[in-house]
Amino acid sequence: MNLIKNIAGRLYFIVGMLVFVATMLVVFIPIWMISLLNEPMRAKALHPVFRAWMGVFMPIVGCPIFRKGKEHFKRGENYVVVTNHNSLVDIPVSSPWIPGPNKTLAKIEMSKIPIFGIIYKTGSVLVNRKDEASRRESFTKMQETLELGLHLCLYPEGTRNKSTAPIQRFHDGAFITAIKAQKPIIPGVIFNTGTILPHDKKIWARPKSIHFHFLEAIPTKGLTLDDIGDLKQKVHRVMEDYYVQNRERLS
Repeated sequence: MNLIKNIAGRLYFIVGMLVFVATMLVVFIPIWMISLLNEPMRAKALHPVFRAWMGVFMPIVGCPIFRKGKEHFKRGENYVVVTNHNSLVDIPVSSPWIPGPNKTLAKIEMSKIPIFGIIYKTGSVLVNRKDEASRRESFTKMQETLELGLHLCLYPEGTRNKSTAPIQRFHDGAFITAIKAQKPIIPGVIFNTGTILPHDKKIWARPKSIHFHFLEAIPTKGLTLDDIGDLKQKVHRVMEDYYVQNRERLS
């Protein structure tokens, strides 16, 4: 049974990647044209394309996305959206399904991949985590993103969760950014992506439905950088409690 499951998972992974590449080639030219625009028009034009692309790709590979909590996004407001991070699958789930145009912080290494790199960097604030100047510049660009009225999508765990904890410890970056901009934080909790593409298996995946739930906004108005620790702890507690309470029901 394990042998059959292993073979099936590898075949599914390969087919899924072929479908991803095929659909990527379809959207490449419009995304390349959009990449020539200035912000915020670029993000506003890009978001529906990403949403349409993933709205086709994810169901085709057997991973439909069910979203909950859109009402927490108020018209005319923009937010720092923070989500848990269990898998590379989180990337095509998070940004396209946030209600409204947004940008995300992304590793610069991925932008060097042929064709995909152009798509990747068009919707991202790129950062070289090994370079201090690049990290400082990314903070400036994230502030500019919020000033333009766009949402910002961040993974405060910093990397995929390979631990046994429901949600890893958070880094400060997302909370510094939200406080400096005085923008509310919307916690987003993603379920099942770690099951679809486990971190401990290579060239293996399985289909499964994904749930992306937005929780009530947490204000930062009036907070200062002295409040980072308390804010970070509050957001982590809210997200972890929600994840633990709902993961079995949604798995």
